[in-house]
Amino acid sequence: MRAPIGLRISTRRKALGISQAALAKAVEVSPSYLNLIEGNKRQVGGTLLLRIAAELAMDIAELTGDVEHRLIHELIEAFSDPVLAESRMGPEQARRLVATSPDVARLIARLYRAHSAAVADLDAYADRLRADPLLSQLLHGVLSGITAVRSGAEILQNVPDLSSEEQHRFLASINRETQSLSAIARNLIGQFDQTSNAGHFASARREIDDLIFAAQNHFPALEDAAASLRAQINARGRFGETTITQMLAEDYGVRVLRSASSGAGAPYGYDASERTLWFRNTVPQSTRQFQMARLLAELAGADTLEAELGVRLLSSDTARRAAKRYFGSYIAGAIVFPYETFLQDAQALRYDVDALSERYNASFEQVAHRLVTLRRPGATGIQFGFLRADAAGRLSKHFPLPGLLLPNSGHACPLWAIYTAFRSPGQLVRQVARFPDGSRFLFVARAISRRSAGFADHALPHSVLLITDVLHADGTVYADGLNLIDQHADMPVGPTCRLCTRSDCASRQEEAWSPGGEIAPAPLVPS
Repeated sequence: MRAPIGLRISTRRKALGISQAALAKAVEVSPSYLNLIEGNKRQVGGTLLLRIAAELAMDIAELTGDVEHRLIHELIEAFSDPVLAESRMGPEQARRLVATSPDVARLIARLYRAHSAAVADLDAYADRLRADPLLSQLLHGVLSGITAVRSGAEILQNVPDLSSEEQHRFLASINRETQSLSAIARNLIGQFDQTSNAGHFASARREIDDLIFAAQNHFPALEDAAASLRAQINARGRFGETTITQMLAEDYGVRVLRSASSGAGAPYGYDASERTLWFRNTVPQSTRQFQMARLLAELAGADTLEAELGVRLLSSDTARRAAKRYFGSYIAGAIVFPYETFLQDAQALRYDVDALSERYNASFEQVAHRLVTLRRPGATGIQFGFLRADAAGRLSKHFPLPGLLLPNSGHACPLWAIYTAFRSPGQLVRQVARFPDGSRFLFVARAISRRSAGFADHALPHSVLLITDVLHADGTVYADGLNLIDQHADMPVGPTCRLCTRSDCASRQEEAWSPGGEIAPAPLVPS
């Protein structure tokens, strides 16, 4: 779903009193081509869009309508919910509402988020009550304890000739049972708190998405902190694992250890009480280097992290903790990949992730993360979105791309390259995906698995997806050999089955939702 960029250009140009011919000359296109752009008959992006925005003195986000895009997408998601399905509200109504009553649109989106969080909590509690063996065991323990206490109390009450020794024995038994009941009750409450926290995490994730989107995933204060730390590392010696290890030890008293296994089964971790950062032997060098940089960011840049959190409106401790973790990882990425140098290399290598991984001794995922943050005004790289899915297909990381409707949780469209990549682990998969509204994006994905630490270690793979608008695809190496003009080879996809209007899709996993609000039956797929 694209914003009416041409209309915004035309409106702004007329408001400034600039003729079409004058603007065309200034941005180095023909007046006829500009006329097509203003009539929304030609797509515009990349350098040309930046030149037009500069000539019209407009912010690029204002011109592209990125904020409106996101709000429209949230409304579409809300309207597709079964609770609102009978309202017959669809994309057109969402666009009209955002255009005419943006405050009301934002209120509906906020209410839907609250509704989604409440439903997630309810589902989680229901799942626990139905299927959780631990919860069943705890409830059984409560019932057993109550029965034992009641039996002992009845004996004390109904048997008058008990000796003092027998009375003492029954009282001691009741005391033991009540203590046990108290412990079981605390565990039971803890289980429900854990379920509630899962729902809070889902809400916090959307808050972090909003934070990233509002900043266009670029944080100048964090970039400055990273540049300062990188300079300090370089002053100690050659950048790398050895120098960072030395800096952690000398400046912060942190030891870095490697071992064949860990008690918790995790590949790495930090023990704050022992000031020890440890790694399994199977953890690759790129991960060790990044996690050291992240710990250094959290120790040396604590004030910067707190200051950045202080200017963000986050509603819960869960959201603040998640934001702090994200900011720490952001600084680590900026330490490993200094902005100006990395941008130059990315442009020179046409955003070849493997080539950048080789140059910076980093992983595919680390490079993909950093590419998403190259949005400094005046020194912007190609805009990318980023997703990561686990082996079950659930989305575990999510960095939005303006103009693309991404699911906020759960699973994406099963036809996306992020899932296709699981069929050929380690191999890069590219795909030109076309959405029902006609928007087209280049998907680049790879399934990755960490090294196994032994026969009993389950090294599950995950898949990483980079996304960019087809308008920018020819600036990447991944467009080579593709005919981006011919749409016959495109993969017709949707955002996720419930939000997709393609009722004839054989890969559909849920019933189709039509723009008018009707629910169309899913096609019959052989089991």
